Amino acid sequence: MQAFLKGPASISTKPVAAKEKSAAGSSGEGKRTKPIPWVEKYRPKNVDEVAFQDEVVAVLKKSLEGADLPNLLFYGPPGTGKTSTILAAARELFGPDLFRQRVLELNASDERGIQVIREKVKAFAQLTASGSRSDGKMCPPFKIVILDEADSMTSAAQAALRRTMEKESKTTRFCLICNYISRIIEPLTSRCSKFRFKPLSDSIQQQRLLDVSEKEHVKISNEAVSYLVKVSEGDLRKAITFLQSATRLMGGKEITEKIITEIAGVIPKETIDELLLGCQSGSFEKLETLAKNLISEGFAVAQLVNQLHDTIVESEDYSDKQKSAIVEKLAEVDKCLADGADEFLQLMSLCALVMQQLTQNT
Repeated sequence: MQAFLKGPASISTKPVAAKEKSAAGSSGEGKRTKPIPWVEKYRPKNVDEVAFQDEVVAVLKKSLEGADLPNLLFYGPPGTGKTSTILAAARELFGPDLFRQRVLELNASDERGIQVIREKVKAFAQLTASGSRSDGKMCPPFKIVILDEADSMTSAAQAALRRTMEKESKTTRFCLICNYISRIIEPLTSRCSKFRFKPLSDSIQQQRLLDVSEKEHVKISNEAVSYLVKVSEGDLRKAITFLQSATRLMGGKEITEKIITEIAGVIPKETIDELLLGCQSGSFEKLETLAKNLISEGFAVAQLVNQLHDTIVESEDYSDKQKSAIVEKLAEVDKCLADGADEFLQLMSLCALVMQQLTQNT
């Protein structure tokens, strides 16, 4: 019996050792650098790395030199560096040790109703800013509260915030970040220094994308980079995400315009030209077939509306009267799609009007 019991015990020692070995191996592998999205990897680490936003950078540099920092309001399109700028400035102000203690960041994903403003934000603002940096540099005597996507906060929460901003001005600075400044109540905007973040210029975006491509050893032509900039519409975050997706898809091969078109969900120019030719033909059956094919291939009608708008406005083949009628219809369709209308019906409605405008003078 003892021999029987000893048998499995002696056998089981090897797997245990093997398990320990594999665990040790996995912990060794865990020490390697973890893969992170390129957007986070190449996010500006300091204020100098922020591209194209000269006024904001100048103000923040003064505060880094020892001048006081006002309450800030950053507004502008997505992907222009609003969050990155204030986080980079906070890291430089407080250093890596005090950053977590001195900065409270609340995003739209967090609960930010009036109760949170009254409790969490107020409690953080009332804390005394103490402690010194380990590297011996001067540390400002205030904390920073970052309210990202502040335009999605309720008016009641914004109203509760304005009193806290005044009462805790000795120990706390607030940075509100939003896309639409019109959604921030007037009492808050008057208490902040407003900075508009401009969409990044094509040359700045191209330079950044080429830098990322070089560091990640990505093969991409200059034409593809230019097209990537055009597709991203001034949003550098979107451009870098598309670049990473295209790199994973191609697996080391050169990235072309065609690949970027597929990754970005952009409707090819040939498809739009074919749809406009179908409208000029005057055949409703042909138009219906083209519309069905467009929907079947998975293209978004909202994307078609945007691209068709640019094509119609920039074209010299249509009169001003035709352009105005088509663009008005595009606006109606865009509103209906935003309200959840059926894509095929809206596309047919749009195509029918375009066909009417293009064929009534022939």
